[in-house]
Amino acid sequence: MAEAVESTVGEVCEPARARRSGGRSARVALRAAPLADDVRPVRAGMPGGQYKPLTDAGMAKIHASALEALEVIGLSQAPKSGVEIMTAAGAVQGDDGRLRFPRALVEDMLAVAARDITLYARDPKHDLHLTGTNVHFGTAGAAVHIVDPITLDYRESTAQDLYDGARLVDNLDNIHFYQRTMVCRDVVDNKEMDLNTLYACLAGTRKHVGTSFSDPSHVADCFDMLYMVAGGEEKWLERPFVSNSNCFVVPPMKFAEESCITMEDCIRRGMPMLLLSAGQAGATAPAPIALTIVQAVAECLAGVVYVNAIKKGAPAIFGTWPFVSDLRTGAMSGGSAEQALLTAGCAQMHRFYGLPGGAASGISDSKLPDMQAGWEQGITNALAGLAGLNMCYEAVGMHASLLGFCLESLVLGDDLLGQAMRLVRGIDVTEDSTSIEAMKEVCLGGPGHYLGSEQTLSLMQTEYVYPKVGNRMSPKEWNEAGKPLLLDTAIRRKNEILSKAGCVVDAEIDAAIRAKYNIYFR
Repeated sequence: MAEAVESTVGEVCEPARARRSGGRSARVALRAAPLADDVRPVRAGMPGGQYKPLTDAGMAKIHASALEALEVIGLSQAPKSGVEIMTAAGAVQGDDGRLRFPRALVEDMLAVAARDITLYARDPKHDLHLTGTNVHFGTAGAAVHIVDPITLDYRESTAQDLYDGARLVDNLDNIHFYQRTMVCRDVVDNKEMDLNTLYACLAGTRKHVGTSFSDPSHVADCFDMLYMVAGGEEKWLERPFVSNSNCFVVPPMKFAEESCITMEDCIRRGMPMLLLSAGQAGATAPAPIALTIVQAVAECLAGVVYVNAIKKGAPAIFGTWPFVSDLRTGAMSGGSAEQALLTAGCAQMHRFYGLPGGAASGISDSKLPDMQAGWEQGITNALAGLAGLNMCYEAVGMHASLLGFCLESLVLGDDLLGQAMRLVRGIDVTEDSTSIEAMKEVCLGGPGHYLGSEQTLSLMQTEYVYPKVGNRMSPKEWNEAGKPLLLDTAIRRKNEILSKAGCVVDAEIDAAIRAKYNIYFR
C-alpha cells in the first residue's frame, strides 16, 4: 500500500502539555498530494436527499396548513413601505393591521421565485450552486463569547476573533462558506460594528460571505465598502459575493420592521437574501415539531411574496430556521435529536417548493469541544446533509446554544464535516465497483487479501476520507507517540493556519478601506 505521509505535531501550549504524560510527538496521516476537484472523495455541492422524515402526505399537509395560516392569521407589523409593496401585489391588510396572503398570491409568487441560484465567492472555485439537493456546510450565528478550550473561559468576542475565524475557514476544505459567527463586542458604535463585521469576513476569506446589518442606515456605507473590494458597482452586480442574513420576521407571525427596510434596500442593490425565520419550538413557535415547521414555512412564504413583489426572481434562500426548546426549562436545545428532525423536515419542504433553502445544523449545547459536542454536531450535520439541505448554517464552531464560538471547533469540525459529506455521497454502485474480477484475482491463486491490489491502490484516495486531526492510531502507537490529545492537534493546526494566512483583500484596497473606515483588527 502507498506509504503514509507523516508530520510531527509538537506541544502547543503549557496547559495542554501539563495534562499529558510524556513529551513525545504525535503522527498525523496526510494525503500524498492534492486531488483535483472531480476526483476528491467529498466536495461542496454533493447531492443528498436520502433521509426523509416527512412523507409526501405530510409535506402536503404542512403546505396546506401554512397557506391557511397566511390567509387566516397573516403577519403583523410590516413597515409602511412593506405594506405598500405587498398590498400592491395582492396581499390584504385587515382592520387589525395584519397583512393576509391569499393562496393565489402565494402560488403566483412561488411561480416567479428564483430557483437554481448561485451564491458567488470572490474565488469562483468556491461558488455555491444551490440547486436540487446540493449540500453545502458553513458557519453562522451571533455568538457573543469566544470559547477558550484550554482555560475553559468564555470571554467577549472581538473583531479580531471574527477575522481569525474567516482565515481558518478559508483554509478548511469542508467548510464551504463563512457567515458572520460572532458579534464584535469590542466595537461599541453599531455602524462601525457592521462595517467591521463585513470587512473582517471579507479580509479573511475568498469564500462566500454572509453578513447582517443592525440598522438600515448602515447599508449604504457597507455597500461602498463592497464596491471597493469588488472593483466597482458593476463588478459587484456581476458576482455578488455577500448575502444578507435577514431576520425579516419575529416569530410568531410578525414582521421585523427595521430588518424589512434593510431587506428592501439590499434586494434593490443586488444582494442575495437569506429569509430567516428563527422561531423556538415551545416558546416563539408551537411545541409540535410538525406545527413548528408549518409556522416557519408560512413566515418564509410571506418572505417569498415580499421579495418577489420588490423584484421578481431576486435571489433568496428559504431560511426556515426553527430551533428547539428544552421544555423543562425553556432553554434552547440546538444539539438535540428534535433539532435534527426539524432541520431535516425543513429541508424536505424546500424541495417540496423547489426553492433554495437553508437551516441550522451543527449547534452544540455543550460549552466546550467535548464528546457531547461531537455527538450533537455529528447527528445534526449528518441528518441535514442526508436530507439534502442546500445551506447548512451554524455547522461548526457554535457552543452553549449559540452563545459561544470556538476557533478550535472549526478545525475539529472540518474533519467532522468531511465525514458527514462522505455519508451524503453514499455508495457508488457501478459495473466496476460490483465486478468480482478483483475477488477472483485475490481468492483464486492470489495472496488472499486486498492489501496492495491495483483496485485498492486506485481507490484509496478517491473512495475514502481521512481525518486531518482525528486519531486512528493503535493503542501501542498512541502510547509511543506520547498519548496525544485531540484538542492539542486541533490547536496546533489552528495556530499553523493563522501563522500563514493573511488578508485576502488586495493591499492597496485594504489600505484604502482602513483609511476610510475605523477597522479594529489586524
